[in-house]
Amino acid sequence: MWQSYIKHFKNYLQLERSFSPNSIAAYLRDVEKLAEYCSLQSKPITPNHVKEEHITGFLQYIAELGLSAHSQARILSGIKGFYKYLLLEKEIAHDPTELMESPRLPRKLPDVLEVHEIQQILEAIDHATPEGTRNRAILEVLYSCGLRVSELLSLQLTDCHFDAGFIRIIGKGNKTRLVPIGQQAIKYCKIYTEHIRKKQKIKRESENILFLNKRGGALSRVMVFLIIKDLTLKAGLNKNISPHTFRHSFATHLIEGGASLRAVQEMLGHESIITTEIYTHLDRDYLKQIIKEFHPRG
Repeated sequence: MWQSYIKHFKNYLQLERSFSPNSIAAYLRDVEKLAEYCSLQSKPITPNHVKEEHITGFLQYIAELGLSAHSQARILSGIKGFYKYLLLEKEIAHDPTELMESPRLPRKLPDVLEVHEIQQILEAIDHATPEGTRNRAILEVLYSCGLRVSELLSLQLTDCHFDAGFIRIIGKGNKTRLVPIGQQAIKYCKIYTEHIRKKQKIKRESENILFLNKRGGALSRVMVFLIIKDLTLKAGLNKNISPHTFRHSFATHLIEGGASLRAVQEMLGHESIITTEIYTHLDRDYLKQIIKEFHPRG
């Protein structure tokens, strides 16, 4: 039923509103995200039975996935347009978005990076130094895989299945997941391991840790924060950027590009915030396709 409504909404935007193809695509992506959320409920919800609490739950869901208030507000705007159309067409008697306010936008700069800003940070790295080569691999992995900093620091060589295009992550609650890794991240990890890491004298307890400090030991959380802060300054960005910013950016760029909410939820290692009964692990080939198709560096 959702697809029928969305199809007619598309015709309305094209013929009656004369929106540009890009604007139409953005509106449809927003509505399709709500449709996916509604289909994941224990009792699927049709467009004409959506209530304000369902949309509130949807906004909470995408917030949990890491989307900023700015992104939430933009998606809500698209959904509002959809329900104004349904009201106009007398498909519904009441607009569930009528009294809904956009999420409050923070006064501080948003902690999601644009794609070109990520490129600026990467270009600020000095690849002539061993640390620069390592740092490039670190940032590529953070952005390619959407990892928590703790997951990055505990990543082991034996968990890196580059030929298969996956890394094995042990996340919160000691739960294991497989996450697709993009070709750029694989490329720079291999450069680091083959040309830098191999030449280091490595401490026994860190022999299987992927990313090491100068002394051959595991990196600390503080060190990763400092690396990113330094590169942010060199890139000339006036934003408060941390390792988690790359995780948020990973989720935001995938979702805004059209990736499935459940696929992103799976890759982030989030528990289902709908119901545990409907949450199942997705096919690994499908997750790889999501990264390849929707990630800016896939």
